[in-house]
Amino acid sequence: MKGLFLNFADSIYQNMEQAIEELARKNQREAWKIIQDTDIVNLWRSIGAEVNLVGSLRMGLLMKHRDIDFHLYTSQINLSDDFRVMARLAENPSVKRIEYGNSLDMEERCVEWHAWIQEEGQEPWQIDMIHIVKGSRYDGYFERMAERISATLTEETRRAILRLKYETPDIEKIMGIEYYRAVLEGHVHTYAELERWRENHPVAGVVEWFP
Repeated sequence: MKGLFLNFADSIYQNMEQAIEELARKNQREAWKIIQDTDIVNLWRSIGAEVNLVGSLRMGLLMKHRDIDFHLYTSQINLSDDFRVMARLAENPSVKRIEYGNSLDMEERCVEWHAWIQEEGQEPWQIDMIHIVKGSRYDGYFERMAERISATLTEETRRAILRLKYETPDIEKIMGIEYYRAVLEGHVHTYAELERWRENHPVAGVVEWFP
C-alpha cells in the first residue's frame, strides 16, 4: 500500500514538473514573438544603441511573469532620440501603454521605459527598456550577472527556480534575483524556504550579487 502511495505521489510530482516546463516554454516562445512583432531591437538600433537582452528570458528562466528586459547603451543619451523610438513603438496597435522615468542625474545614469503589450486574445506583456550611458556604473553589469548565473545553473537548480516562480502567488512581487540567489546560494527548494530566506535577506534597491 505504501509503495502504491509513493508511486502515485511521484507521478503527481512528475506531472507538475512537466506542466511547469511546458508553461515556461510556452511563455518564452510568446516573449520572442513579442520581440519580433514589436521590432523593438531594430527600433533602438535605429538611433545607434547597443541592444542587450537581460533578465529571465536571456537565462531561460522566464516562467509566468510576462516581463521582457532590455538594456540599451549609447555614449550619451539624447532624449529626443528616445522619444522618437517610443513614438514608433506606440504606432504598433498592440502597445497599450508606455511609461518613462529619468535617472540621468543619479548614479544609474539611465532612462527607463516601460511598455505594456497585448496582442488580440493574448495575455499582456511588459517590456522594460533601460537606456544606460556607456561607461557608467552599471554598463554591462547585469549582462555579466546573467552570464554567471547561466554558467552556474544545473538542471536541478534551473527546475527549482522555475518551480518556485510557478508556486509564487500572482499578487506576490519577488525580484528574479531573489529566486536565483536563494536557490544558488541558499540551496532553497521549497516556497516555504523561500519565504524564510527573504525574511532573512531583505532587499532594497539594486541587488548587487554574483554567484
